[in-house]
Amino acid sequence: VLDILVQSHRNAKAARRFFDRLVTQFGEPRVVVTDKLRSYTKPVQALAPDADHRAHKGLNNRIENSHRPTRKREKIMGRFKSPRQAQRFLSAHDQINTIFRPRRYKLSARSWRHARADAFCLWSDYTAEMTA
Repeated sequence: VLDILVQSHRNAKAARRFFDRLVTQFGEPRVVVTDKLRSYTKPVQALAPDADHRAHKGLNNRIENSHRPTRKREKIMGRFKSPRQAQRFLSAHDQINTIFRPRRYKLSARSWRHARADAFCLWSDYTAEMTA
């Protein structure tokens, strides 16, 4: 997950706003994976004409599964009170979640333990820096 932008509509204008933000931050992508919503095709073609746009039923599963912990957390919190609160939480949550949840299927047990230990060291250094 590169970024999350909470918007009230899922139309071409909203897709262009989100995709424009990603292209300026990360550069033009090689591949874009979305769900099958038709309003995504024009913004992707306009902002990244050389990118391979893949909109297939099964390809989006990885993206949807990465949002599962967010949905679980949201349910526990009793839903978000406003879109602004959701945006603030999700922007921070995804960055932290990426650090603490290394891709287990790519790592051996020893490597995974080291990655987790590194994440906790990084987090303790970061929090110490913020409180100082």
